[in-house]
Amino acid sequence: MSTRSFGARIQRNIDPQLLRGEGSFVDDIPLANALHVAFVRSPYARARITSMDVSAARAHPGVAAVYTADDIGALDREMPLLIPHSSMTDARTQRPLARGDVYYVGQTVAMIVAADRYTAEDAAQLVDVDYEPLDVEIDIEKAVAPGAPLVHATHPNNIAAHFVQVSGDPNAAVRRAEHVTRIRVQVDRSTAAPMECRAVAATFDRVTGELTVWDGTQAPISVRGGLASIFKLDEDKVRVIAPHVGGGFGQKVLLFYPDELLVPMAAMQLGRPVKYIEDRRENFVGSSQERTQIHFIELHALKTGEVVALRDSFLHDTGAFIPYGIAIAQVASTSIAGPYRIPNIWVEFKAVYTPTVPVTPYRGCGRPQSCFAIERAMDQLADDLGLDRFEVRRRNLIGEDQFPYEREGLLFADGLKVKLDSGQYHRALAMMEEALRPADFASRQAKARAEGKYLGLGLAFYVEGTGLGPYEGGHVKVHPITGKVYVNTGLTSQGQGHDTVFAQIVADQMGVNVEDVILVEGDTKAFDWGVATFASRAAVVSGNAIFKTAQIVRRKTLEAAANMLEAQVDDVELRDGGAWIKGTDRHVPLAAIATATNPLRYAFNEAAQAATQFAPASKHDGPPLAEGQHPGLEATDYYSPPCSTWAYGVHGAIVEVDPELCQVRVEKYVCIHDCGNMINPTIVEGQVMGGIAQGFGGALYEKIEFDPSGNMVNASFVDFLMPYATEIPKVEILHLETPSPLNPLGVKGVGEAGCIAVGPVIASGVEDALKTLGGGKFHHVPLTPSMIHAALYGGGA
Repeated sequence: MSTRSFGARIQRNIDPQLLRGEGSFVDDIPLANALHVAFVRSPYARARITSMDVSAARAHPGVAAVYTADDIGALDREMPLLIPHSSMTDARTQRPLARGDVYYVGQTVAMIVAADRYTAEDAAQLVDVDYEPLDVEIDIEKAVAPGAPLVHATHPNNIAAHFVQVSGDPNAAVRRAEHVTRIRVQVDRSTAAPMECRAVAATFDRVTGELTVWDGTQAPISVRGGLASIFKLDEDKVRVIAPHVGGGFGQKVLLFYPDELLVPMAAMQLGRPVKYIEDRRENFVGSSQERTQIHFIELHALKTGEVVALRDSFLHDTGAFIPYGIAIAQVASTSIAGPYRIPNIWVEFKAVYTPTVPVTPYRGCGRPQSCFAIERAMDQLADDLGLDRFEVRRRNLIGEDQFPYEREGLLFADGLKVKLDSGQYHRALAMMEEALRPADFASRQAKARAEGKYLGLGLAFYVEGTGLGPYEGGHVKVHPITGKVYVNTGLTSQGQGHDTVFAQIVADQMGVNVEDVILVEGDTKAFDWGVATFASRAAVVSGNAIFKTAQIVRRKTLEAAANMLEAQVDDVELRDGGAWIKGTDRHVPLAAIATATNPLRYAFNEAAQAATQFAPASKHDGPPLAEGQHPGLEATDYYSPPCSTWAYGVHGAIVEVDPELCQVRVEKYVCIHDCGNMINPTIVEGQVMGGIAQGFGGALYEKIEFDPSGNMVNASFVDFLMPYATEIPKVEILHLETPSPLNPLGVKGVGEAGCIAVGPVIASGVEDALKTLGGGKFHHVPLTPSMIHAALYGGGA
């Protein structure tokens, strides 16, 4: 038998190509005689456009076209609301180019198309726009107060949505509780900052009527559908290709950014290729961001530490528009109880408009905020009741015999019930205790303190709803010339290793090497149906679709091979690139089987010649293809998950805080993670480690800063702090594998897991390190040296 690929540590197929610098990104696409785009953007957070003169820009040498809202026809409309919800009234979304008013610094006002980017940028400076600035309020707590300046006149108190969910009977539970812990926590705004900024290029063939778009998007099929709709083209006349993409993290799945519509429009109108490559500042001021939430959370408990009720009311900053609806806030609200057995929950949120860059999901999507709230509250509960932090969690964790654990009344972002499907939460906590040895830490902490060193232990659990539907599909085909197995799916990759993990799934079914499975994705001509890469769903939804499809092709292959070898199907096995009669050396290559299953054969290859040796396979009394049969070895199938599957984990750290420099050094960091059955542990660890690195950014460094007038003051890598590799500690990753009962592969998502718990772990550790110095509570991230200094010397953080 061939060695099993599923679960093996196999190097990514794509790495050699990328390491040699042979990747092909949007800016690498050779487009002859291409025009280039630059945008005029609003310098005000909130203003009324009183006039605009583009005549000088249109007259500038090298300019092909200048577009304002008056020039874009059917595109002059508010863009789609992607996820409607009854909690929103008159939800506001952005126009491709501003009409009348602007709502944040960086909003697109006009588009310049010119012979090169330099000319386009010069012409943009010639557009004369007069603005009437309006009052603004950036702070979300002040924005909801009576009399605050409104972002949209249609929304009093800047409330975009108000939603309450209830599980159990929290009022009754509150009455019987013996203790209540109340805290306020805050997580600040950040940005995805992908290595490659967003990019889009387009060509239009007037002879065939075909529009081809190269887009660094996470959702090419959805982009195709939108373009076909708004330009009134048949879908088969629109091809969207997502080539290699240098990171996405959710920022590249917004539908639509203005350039994704305007660049194709210009290509169609001007009859030449048109390209827009976003620069770093534009990425800061024009591409979506996430994170700011302020939670007021209460844990109502017995004196034993058992939590009987949770109440949480939080504000969510949605920016100037709300294209994703309440998705982020809803994920946060349904993750707020974490891995804990809390039977009674009341959770409320208000999504708040602010005159800032619009907010859409960024890796984590509400989970880091809810994790920070519940884990900081659990630490505070332990402190209030004089309990050990490990023990208070142990007393509240869901037990293995309690799965599936349903939070009745709570609906996840997919609109389905919150049902935690499987897990070993107690075992994970025990593994963390073994790794950090908290029982021994107190004496070590005291000894270090005597030497002038301040050590602290941080701890945080998390859960992650993954694998959202509605569906994905897969196509598997054995090539009759080479015998290689081709796989197509509607997703696109931004570094997740799809080409390898999907190949591992198929290789096991077809008995071939992983290197002989070729994945083609990110091209709407390769696969016609699908959703997108987001929400830690690729392995769960596409992986199972591909698995189901590969099983169909496997059955067809075994049946055809049995016919060719004149054997019983049960006596045939697939391995080493062929079909073998078990226990013998009689076999036939996959290429020959694929050729033999096609009644029209080709004579110029070895597979065709080999196929002719199996003359009995071609004997038949009826038509060459029986009713319901298809030529070749290929199939297409789909998978639709019944609901989300819930991954989880626990992070712990030992940190050292320098009270003079107010800096944090991580001495040890441990992550225990469970994403069900692992397809490739190396890729899982890469995903988790990447998430942890971003989590450290959110915990200690990264914060988008606005001045009171709404201008972003750190819109560059000079001013926006990001951790280097030198700031990321060595991480010990330990795995549990608790299969999900919800899908055939037993897998759960992993893409966002690493970033979720880092913030509360660091805050927990710093607080523990400084408790003897009166350092106070750390309920706000990113946790900066200034905040530590204020806590030590200025009265709190």
